[in-house]
Amino acid sequence: MATFITIEAEARERAGKGAARATRRAGKVPAVIYGAREAPALIALDPRLVVREMQKAGWRSRLYEIAVNGGATRALIRDVQFHPVTDRPEHVDFQRLAPGERIRVAVSVHFLNEGISPGLKRGGVLNVIRHSVDVLCDPEQVPEFFGADLGGLDITDNVRWSDLKGTEGTRPSIADRDFVIATVAPPTKMAEPTAETPAAAATATPAAPVVAAPGAAPAKAAAAPARKS
Repeated sequence: MATFITIEAEARERAGKGAARATRRAGKVPAVIYGAREAPALIALDPRLVVREMQKAGWRSRLYEIAVNGGATRALIRDVQFHPVTDRPEHVDFQRLAPGERIRVAVSVHFLNEGISPGLKRGGVLNVIRHSVDVLCDPEQVPEFFGADLGGLDITDNVRWSDLKGTEGTRPSIADRDFVIATVAPPTKMAEPTAETPAAAATATPAAPVVAAPGAAPAKAAAAPARKS
């Protein structure tokens, strides 16, 4: 059985930009609930509640039960608009859930057993292709997350859709292939220096002076360069 989070909301009577601005001036966030072949419902939310939900991972697949005037509507958050300067939430779109009607949601992927992966232990790098997967499922069976087990992966191994845990009752939106979720890439090697650096050249040990043997003629000084006329 799916878990629904209850949200308290107030009903709004008027639609339009002017009514939305009035709702914001009153300290609330305007929102709308649409879908399931019903008329849109206009509501107002506490901004602290919206920010709290946005700070939680996987909010796009979280199920909500919106309580308004003694009634309750089950829905998903489809979009949140923020102020371009203050980043405060300005509007929220909910999609109403209809019993028995499949919905499309983005379910996050949690990577498990990274610490015992042979490839990662040998310096491999986890290359994540998809942090979440779009799937179709019943509103009552939306998974909280999919599990990707990395415990047996070596370098160049990968995790595909068929390897994920918790996909029962869901169907991926990509249906034509067993797509990749993540791979364990080979470690990146640092290039070895091939030329002597200036600092090393400056600190090189100077060559020892040549000492003539006893009785030998002194070495001639190098001829001075010819003076140009």
